[in-house]
Amino acid sequence: MSTPNPITFTNGRIVSASGEPVPGGLRCADGRIVALGDVTPEPGDTVINAKGALIAPGLVDLGVFAIDKPAFHFGGITRAALMPDQNPPLDRPSSVRYAAQSGKPDLWVHPLAAATRGLEGRELAELALMRDAGARAVATGRRWIADSGTMHRLLSYCAMLGLTVIAHAEDGGLTGHAVATAGEMATRLGLPSAPAEAEALAIARDLTLAGMTGARLHFRQVTTARGLALIRAAKARGLPVTAGVTPAHFMLSDVAIGDFRTFTRLSPPLRSEADRQAVRAALADGTIDVIASGHDPRGPEDKRLPFADAEPGMAGAETLLPLTLGLVRDGVIDTARAFALIAANPARLLGVNAGQLVAGAEADIALIDADRPWVVDSDKMAAAAGNTPFDKQGVQGRVTALYKGGNPVG
Repeated sequence: MSTPNPITFTNGRIVSASGEPVPGGLRCADGRIVALGDVTPEPGDTVINAKGALIAPGLVDLGVFAIDKPAFHFGGITRAALMPDQNPPLDRPSSVRYAAQSGKPDLWVHPLAAATRGLEGRELAELALMRDAGARAVATGRRWIADSGTMHRLLSYCAMLGLTVIAHAEDGGLTGHAVATAGEMATRLGLPSAPAEAEALAIARDLTLAGMTGARLHFRQVTTARGLALIRAAKARGLPVTAGVTPAHFMLSDVAIGDFRTFTRLSPPLRSEADRQAVRAALADGTIDVIASGHDPRGPEDKRLPFADAEPGMAGAETLLPLTLGLVRDGVIDTARAFALIAANPARLLGVNAGQLVAGAEADIALIDADRPWVVDSDKMAAAAGNTPFDKQGVQGRVTALYKGGNPVG
């Protein structure tokens, strides 16, 4: 990508590290942020009047299943951590190296190395070589590693390598082929189900092993009150543990599966209303560190099936920002916390200098009309497939311009 002309954004509202946005501007040159606040354009600058819009960092999406640039750009995402569940899996240095180059120049992809060969949960993959090839963390993929010895070796090795382990938190021995959470809805619909405690059991074991090894551990999705209580207690003990969630689990409960709509077939499955409220409380008190889109576009061949046969997943990149901003409007979190969850914290977890508007950081910048209303429409999405559980729902918050390294995107 060519070196961009210097840009000065004026008359905006800067997303700060704490509290609500503050009026001001931003100047970037040579692809980096050089000044914020009361800035004055210099001769030769391109001047952009933000007209009161939010000047925000580009979003960092932690744990996507496909590189879907149109959807990412629509949603203001400038960096995405790619899950290892690819075909073939990201379990070799060559695959990781290729993935790391796949989005440039207008999207940076940060591959997550497969924890085990073929993601089969048995033999550790070439973790050190994949780190050197560009992997920013190690992930167990869509499944939990059932063998405690394998998980212990993985955490021990990653602690030595300085790599965070991103774990799926469901005890596979309990979940089996379940597609719903055990409870009234699953019983009424006759769906294969598993108890919500499968999450807490997986978290409890992995936290114990992390405590033994000193490894940094991130649970990609924590969706139950019991699981969140374990995370909260581990943080209080000083364990280097973090937790994430997707908007589905703070917006929807298992009532949403009532019409067998396969766009609500997710992994983990939707939980009870009490668990949904627990997730919102955990977002407010800091127990949850990351909101990710879980972007997993699935076409009719995967979704136009009976509920129990459909593949899990949702196209989430386009709705990540407005649904997170909905938490701000609801008074659950403030704007600074919202962008910490979708930008600064995932960037910090990946070890990249992004996700915050600070001098010296790469100029990944989104202009956002936080109040702009629009309706999610699965038939008109930019994503490769429109499998969103929020189809036809009204939302607020839209990216009006996006810059990667100071260059306009799109």
